[in-house]
Amino acid sequence: MADDASPFLRFDNSFAREMAGFYAAANPEAAPAPHLVRLNVALAAELGAPGLAERPAGELAALFAGNAPPAGAAPLAQAYAGHQFGGFSPSLGDGRALLLGEVVDVHGRRRDIAFKGSGRTPFSRRGDGRAALGPMLREYLLGEAMHGLGIPTTRALAVVATGETVRRERPLPGAVLTRVAASHLRVGTFEFFAARGETERLRRLADYAIARHDPGLVGIAGAGARYLAWLEAVGERQARLIAQWMGAGFIHGVMNTDNATLSGETIDYGPCAFMEAYDPGTVFSSIDHGGRYAYANQPPIAQWNLARLAEAVLPLLDADPDAALAAATAIVEGFAARYEEHWRAVMRAKLGLDGAADGDAELARDWLGLLEAGGVDYTLAMRALADALEQPTALERLFPGGQGIAGLADWWSRWQARSAAAALDAAGRAVRAARLRGANPLYIARNHRVEAALDAASRDGDLAPFERLLDVLARPFEAQPGCEDLAQAAPAGFTAGFQTFCGT
Repeated sequence: MADDASPFLRFDNSFAREMAGFYAAANPEAAPAPHLVRLNVALAAELGAPGLAERPAGELAALFAGNAPPAGAAPLAQAYAGHQFGGFSPSLGDGRALLLGEVVDVHGRRRDIAFKGSGRTPFSRRGDGRAALGPMLREYLLGEAMHGLGIPTTRALAVVATGETVRRERPLPGAVLTRVAASHLRVGTFEFFAARGETERLRRLADYAIARHDPGLVGIAGAGARYLAWLEAVGERQARLIAQWMGAGFIHGVMNTDNATLSGETIDYGPCAFMEAYDPGTVFSSIDHGGRYAYANQPPIAQWNLARLAEAVLPLLDADPDAALAAATAIVEGFAARYEEHWRAVMRAKLGLDGAADGDAELARDWLGLLEAGGVDYTLAMRALADALEQPTALERLFPGGQGIAGLADWWSRWQARSAAAALDAAGRAVRAARLRGANPLYIARNHRVEAALDAASRDGDLAPFERLLDVLARPFEAQPGCEDLAQAAPAGFTAGFQTFCGT
């Protein structure tokens, strides 16, 4: 493919250029019979390649399978370590992913372009470096769902079927996903070099991360103060991200430190899922036997991951180890307050509350307690607040068998008083209802719909359910005629035994 085929090909690869020793050069393995399954046309335009969709299908398939990498790419596998379910693995790295390089998008943002499932790398160990079509389509779908909800996320530019079979629990069609991210720097990237005692490389890595994600900190006098400010900025982004996850009922499922980004983006959609009936203990991942990454555990796990980053960079914070530890501890211990602040802001928006008042957190938690006691669908209940402004019985209908009705009436009175809804006339209630609907999605990536769409695509080559679901999730706050079924909760029997899998 020629250099000028598309602006997408105008790479500016700062990581490859500046960070020698932090990666291993590698090339994608050719796919025997690639064909394009899905191209994200809107994202291509955002990356400055609006004409990409007009390229011949065969050319796109070869490009996104890795058979014809574009000129200007510098494929590499990044090195990183990671705490996985609490246990430290000192050497992980990109075992089936390759960073092709970076582009600067139409908004002036630097974005990584990476393959996932493109074959073995020096970090593959015993893995085959390949990926199956279903999990790659899942990552595409969930990334777009999160993007539609306004939650920071990596996104998929394309999925290509490779024409080969991937051996997992059963034979599956192979695929390569092209992922776009603010960067692929992780907590585990720092752990890799900290575990080897390579302080100067840690410093180079921190300087690169600051220049890329927090350029406003570059001018801070004193390296220790600059690194402390950066650590605090990383914690702030993670606190905001997890609060948004919690507000959406999203469960990542595998919050290992190699899946914790410095950019504050959601990354690696493996065993993730959206909660249906509200239950803080909800776990879907088949490998999370102890519930380490259950819905309610996500905030403290994010703090735990921040602590691992702080440990890794202690030598950069102060020449005095005790002073470095004290400064890092203060930042890590402050995470809970930062998260609580973001969570309250998320819940105030979802409850339609203006400003901040004492008792807001209690009001929100009491509402969640009602949902838990009644086994009520979280997404439908939040959306029903808008309906209840115009039809008071809308909430009561959500509670099976009338559970929680007495408590609901008391809570409803408190909510009306706090939100001033009781004083609104019909027109005012309509305006408030519209505002609530703008903060609470009607559609999420419901697990039974996701599984059905992926099964149809992988087993039958039928992309229609996938495309229909993808289209709805791009506009999750708008009621879309003919899509009422996609807003309905999964049958109880499905949810009771539902598990998600890593797809590796």
